[in-house]
Amino acid sequence: MLPLLLLLLPAAHGIAHLQYRPALTKEPPLEGVTTGSTFVVDQPRCVFQDYGNAVIWLVVALDRAASSSNNTESPGSSETAFQDFPDRVSAYMTLNATLGSYPCPKLDKEVAVLRVGSETSCAQDVTRPTCNGPLRDPGPYRVKFLALEGSVPVAETAWSLPITLRTAKPPSTISTAGSGHSADMIAITTILSILLAILLAGLVAMLFFCGSDSCGGSGTFSRPESVTVRRYNTHHVYDQPAARL
Repeated sequence: MLPLLLLLLPAAHGIAHLQYRPALTKEPPLEGVTTGSTFVVDQPRCVFQDYGNAVIWLVVALDRAASSSNNTESPGSSETAFQDFPDRVSAYMTLNATLGSYPCPKLDKEVAVLRVGSETSCAQDVTRPTCNGPLRDPGPYRVKFLALEGSVPVAETAWSLPITLRTAKPPSTISTAGSGHSADMIAITTILSILLAILLAGLVAMLFFCGSDSCGGSGTFSRPESVTVRRYNTHHVYDQPAARL
């Protein structure tokens, strides 16, 4: 009778709800905390210290399905397979770790984070139902950590706040307000480029024509004709004697 009571004791106590809420990483500041298929959350350091024999799982669900999610499904089963999320399953379980993976306290300058959606090799592999594959939908999502001893859930955190992935904006939604200065600069640059091209074309044409005989007359100077000035001797007219009578 006593062994039976010991087996029923965990069920009677139920699952422990820990005062911890997963969140996107803020410290240290990281690039790409959210991308088009992944997001980064803090590791649950100093959260599951009373559950040294448990395996800690990350549960990922769509925001609208998080409230209806329960802890009856087992990790690695068809009910929690990543490959069927979110079409046929409401949540999947991934990134299992023991307490030793989350040492307490965290060391100074230690980057203690988990990137959800970072495994691409197993995204379509049905033999890896706990794959941490890339997310196909922008969300929003919620995540929580769940500690299992064997197949029995013993502790869980609160659900995170909604997490939305990045999406590319369609061109029609991109605002052009404040871009007037840029448009003016483009127009001015275009006009100046055209004027510069015209100026260069004029210089080339001038150099071409000045290299021929048509620029300023002949390209050679002819020697002026010599002028011959004849010398004349001056003849003096003498008075002739008067004619004789």
